[in-house]
Amino acid sequence: MRAPDWLTARPVAHRGLHDISRGIVENMPGAVQAAIAGNFTIEVDIQLSADGEAMVHHDHALGRLTEATGDVISKTAAELKAVRFRDTDERMMSLSDLCAMVAGRVPLVIEVKSHFGGDRKLVKRMAEVLASYDGPAVGMSFDPDQVLALRESLPSRPRGIVAQRTYEDDYWADLTQQQRDSMLYLRHGFRTQPHFVAFKVDHLPAPAPWIARNVFGCALLGWTVRTPEQRTRVGQYADQMIFEGFVP
Repeated sequence: MRAPDWLTARPVAHRGLHDISRGIVENMPGAVQAAIAGNFTIEVDIQLSADGEAMVHHDHALGRLTEATGDVISKTAAELKAVRFRDTDERMMSLSDLCAMVAGRVPLVIEVKSHFGGDRKLVKRMAEVLASYDGPAVGMSFDPDQVLALRESLPSRPRGIVAQRTYEDDYWADLTQQQRDSMLYLRHGFRTQPHFVAFKVDHLPAPAPWIARNVFGCALLGWTVRTPEQRTRVGQYADQMIFEGFVP
């Protein structure tokens, strides 16, 4: 169940090697190109558009980085590609655009963002795109159902679960208690069969990722490393870091 060695061979640039002070915005082409130039693995997020395209963007809603507002899922791919981002002239990419840009030069870690409603169309589109992509790439998600979809739709690609020790903070407020409980302790592991775990670095060490790594042989990534203290922690308890805010 272990991921390939290339996944942990180099640090993973969180949403690309972005630096807003230099006009390099997360998940944008410039951040991807900077990560390639640094020979880092690239982590990106994908969201589903209204017309079923996989778009490279983290937030469910526009507005934090963009001049436009509204839910990503309510807009077509063409509409999303036309959205203006602050501090850059670049535009949102599709997963196909990203793959064409990277062209296998560095590995991709693709996080499937989920509304936790059981919709698997995003993974289906991801599978269609990656079917013709020869470069190294893995998929992962917080949502166990999406990891199961990765197992079923992309059986030849390594898959991972993104996790943390608890899910009681405000970010998870829209989920039911049952949904939050289902994510605890990697208890879905026998069903989803992940090859790796990406665990919140400040929550390391923890029993579940220790068991996944040391008993079942899963690779362990720590996210998101921003400080020297976190870098020390991830070096003690994980195989590699997902980082941002500095250049390793």
